[in-house]
Formats: sequence, structure tokens, C-alpha cells
Amino acid sequence: MNILGISCYFHDSAAVLLLDGVLVAAAEEERFSRKKHDYSFPENAIQFCLEKGNISGKDLDYVVLFEKPFSKFDRLIQTVLQGFPKSYEMFIQSMRTWLLDKLWIKGHIAKFLEINKDQILFSEHHISHAASTYFCSPFAESAVLTFDGVGEWCTTSIGEGTGNYLRLIKEIHFPHSIGLLYSAFTAFLGFEVNEGEYKVMGMASYGVPIYTDKIKKIVRLQTDGSYWLDPKYFSTHYSARKTYTRRFEELFGAPRNNDVPFFTHESGYSPHMEVSANDLEQTAEYNQYYADIAASIQKVTEDMIISLARHAYEITGKNSLCLAGGVALNAVANGKLLAETPFTKVYIQPSAGDGGGALGAALYAWHVALKNTDRFVMDHAYWGASFDCSDIKQSLEDFGIQGRYYDDETNLISTVVDQLVAGKVIGWFQGRGEWGPRALGNRSIIADPRTNTIKDTINEKIKFREPFRPFAPSVLAEAADQYFDLADLNQSMASNFMLMVVPVLDAKQQEIQGVCHNGTSRIQTVAKESNPRYYNLISSFGRVTGTPIILNTSFNVQGEPMVNSPTDALNTFINSGLDLLVLGDFIINKQDLNIE
Repeated sequence: MNILGISCYFHDSAAVLLLDGVLVAAAEEERFSRKKHDYSFPENAIQFCLEKGNISGKDLDYVVLFEKPFSKFDRLIQTVLQGFPKSYEMFIQSMRTWLLDKLWIKGHIAKFLEINKDQILFSEHHISHAASTYFCSPFAESAVLTFDGVGEWCTTSIGEGTGNYLRLIKEIHFPHSIGLLYSAFTAFLGFEVNEGEYKVMGMASYGVPIYTDKIKKIVRLQTDGSYWLDPKYFSTHYSARKTYTRRFEELFGAPRNNDVPFFTHESGYSPHMEVSANDLEQTAEYNQYYADIAASIQKVTEDMIISLARHAYEITGKNSLCLAGGVALNAVANGKLLAETPFTKVYIQPSAGDGGGALGAALYAWHVALKNTDRFVMDHAYWGASFDCSDIKQSLEDFGIQGRYYDDETNLISTVVDQLVAGKVIGWFQGRGEWGPRALGNRSIIADPRTNTIKDTINEKIKFREPFRPFAPSVLAEAADQYFDLADLNQSMASNFMLMVVPVLDAKQQEIQGVCHNGTSRIQTVAKESNPRYYNLISSFGRVTGTPIILNTSFNVQGEPMVNSPTDALNTFINSGLDLLVLGDFIINKQDLNIE
């Protein structure tokens, strides 16, 4: 049986294909369209999934959308009416998209895939999130916790799964939302909502959470994990452009000017920043306040997540916990779950945000609607597009580039290791693309993690992004506990997907400065069975240097999605400060480029 799952029209559109309940392909539309967080109907991702399954639309048994548009439309209409006349602009803007696309999604799907409308099913947003994590987890039963901005009405849910049974037990509804709370502070700190939340986490480590009491004036926390946001401080229920109100600014001050380079006394100052020597002290003091705000909202968010998880344990009695929704990408909070809750096992699938809803919708249909018990476990994230040697050769020819072909993997890896040790920054393009927002060794930029200066080099010359942003370590799974305080992390696959931040052991912080962010790292543990070539690369680097870790960040520049094809990789290589590009079995140096 072939089931296609789809998420679209809000952010991170995606498609997945299941064959008899087993995942065949999964990809976000942005990888093909090259529009970051593309929310349009995922024509390219759908076509990729069908091609990977060697089928056409007519071969599909069911197509499942990740939420119910009319329920979401009901919430929008009620919210607009309650907020009128302040909500007038939001109403006009929303109606354009709803009346042109969103309400007619069933017809669009049927026409595009040439299927009957009765083959099209609709899940609910948070059921899709819950299913996306529970039904591909290794657990026979589990508590489930989902949280994001908002679905139809639900923003947070506690549920439980047993076998092929899944239900949501408790819900919190819009406008009360952890996701929207965090987004308001993301905007206040000068970053783009749904894009800059990672930056808030990075900034938080340079601050002290001294403003949590202020934040608790605008969010009321209950002992059972539930919460209430004071609407006087938020504008998401009537404005499409701004997330917080004038009262919010009266409480927290003026928003951060994002034109001011971010650094504090603790983060240090990069000489590449355009700040005069006379302004260094003043700028550091200015930024420290916002770093403290970031630390405070991160702390409150962690407390809310931990409280919800504890309550989920109380009402389900399960020892395992599955997480999903955009808030489940908060790797700092995730790293504290096993230590601060009664749960002994945690699972988070790699595309925890709305893109992953496509997976959950398909899995919910397979297990619950169709009552199937056969399950698969997602223990790796390599479900995207792949390109063979002939594809890579053709791309090189299109660019007029020769490159060097290696017919022996050992020689290729040895060459790459030598270049890493020499301080080179390398684009690493292999196999199938990753599912979700993390580069996990197939669409990665890699470097030697042993020097602190490598962070400035990559941030400023290659990624073109803020200098305070951290980098992650890819570490051999069997060596991880030699460098990181893992506690019970071996009971979680989240480290496979780079979804947990853990402390770096004091004795090892100096050795891996490039991936140590104020004493912590968002680690990726690499097993040979899940990614043999990447494992062999790290292992070889470890034999040469004594450090079985490499620095890993996503293969893209700021404002662009991760590279998907060899052409994308070559464009990024040409237009950035990367020293070397490894495309499958080919290595390309900057000297190979026939450009001025």
C-alpha cells in the first residue's frame, strides 16, 4: 500500500512516501525550490518521493494532509472577529491565501496527482506531530509531548501511544503557546521568527537568566505544566506583522537593534566586526542586556518543557517519552529531559517541526485509520535525494570543472583528513540528503574542531552569519562518553540527529575548542551502520590527530536552504570561502575553478 503524506501552506512544506508502512522517501520543498522555509504546495518534493518509490500519482492508495484546513480557518475567523478592528489588516492578508489556495487543497491534490478525492484524508496538526515521533520510535508504548506555535487550535498536547493506538489526553489552545512565546522574544531580540530561534539559544549561553521574574509576569505557570499567556503583551492574535505589544516593550525595553554586531565580554570580540575601539565597551554592555533576556526566556522555556514532561509522566505512567513540534528542536531543553524528569528514554525524530507533520499524517493513516501494526524505526535521517557518479560528472561538465576522481575510498578519506589537519574548511556532499533541519554528514561543511579560530573563519567567510553562532561536533558513537557528559543519553536517539545539547567534559574543552560553546555542545553521535563513509572519515581523523571528532555545520550560506544537488553544492562552493569540495568520489579545489 502506497501512502503519501503532505504538509504545506504555512512553513516548511514537505512530502513523504510510505510503502506498507515503511518510509521510502522524505524531503522538504525548500531543498528543491531553493526558497528557505518554502511553504508552497510541495510539487517538487512530491515528485521526488514518487520517483524514489518508482510510482506515479495513480499508484497511490491514499494521500494524507497533516492538518484540517477548515478547522484552522475557523480559528482564524473567530480570532479576527474578536480582535476587530485591530485585526483588519491580518484578515485582508489572510483571506488572500485562504480563498486562493488553502481552502481548496483537496481539489489541488486530486488534480495534481490525478486521483479521486475520496483517496484524500486529513489528519489533525498535533496528532500528526505526535504520530511523526511515536510511530517511528523504538518504543512499544510511550508518553507523547507536542508543542509549537499553533495548529488548528491546539498549541501543546500530552498524549500516549500503545502499539498502533495513539491519543491526545490534554491540550492547550491558542493564543496560549510556548512556540509563540519564544517567537515573541526571537523578534524582540532582532531575529526573524521561525528562523532565528536557534540564534536565541546561541545568544542565551552568553547571558545570565536574571529576568525570569519579568517573563513570569506575562506567562502564568501552573503546577501541572499548563500555562497562560497574558494577551496584553502579545499581538499574534490580531497582527500578522508583529508578535508583541507596546506593553511588552514597556516591560522589557526597546527591541535589540540587529544592525549592532553581537558580542559580549564573555563571547569575545572578532576583529572582523565593524566596531571602533572606542565603542567596544559600550557595545558589549548594550548586547549583554539582550543576552540576559535570551538566557531568561531560554530558562523559562526549559522550565515549561520540564514541567509538561513531568506531568506527562504522571498521567501516562510510561517510562519513554516522544517529542515533536517546533519547540522539540530546542536542543538545550532536550538535553535536560533525562536528568530532570522520571523518563528513562527519549525519542525525537529529526524533522520535528511542521515538515515532519507530513510523516506523521501518513503514519497516523497507516496505523490508526487502517489499523496496521507493522512499524519501522527511524534511526537515521538519510531519506532525501541522492546523485550517482554520472550526475556529479554532468554537473562538473556544466560548470567546466575537471576535479579529481578517486576510485578508492581510503585514498579519498586520507586526502580529506590531510586537508582538515591543514586547517581547510570543506564542503562534504555524499549519499542521500538529510530529513530535517540538521546536516548529519551528507550535506555538511566540515573542519578541524581543535582550534577556536575556525569558528570565526566559517561564520564570517563561509556561512556569512553572526559570529556568536556555535558549531556542532560529529563524534564516533563509541567515543562520545570520552568527551561529553552523556548521563543516560545512550537511552536516546536524539544524539543521532543532533537534537540534544550536553556538557563537554572539563578535561576536553581545550581539545575541541571549535565545537565547545560555553562548555556545551550539540552533539551528533555517528555509528558505522548508519553512515559508513562519514564514520570512516571521523575515525581516520581520530587516528591521525587523536581526536575522533570533526566540526560539522550545514552545507549552506545564510539565507539559503542546505544544498540538495551537486549543482547547489558547486554554486555554494564557488560563492563562499570554502577551500575544498568533496562531491561523492570527486574532490574539487578552488584552483580547479575556471572563474576569475
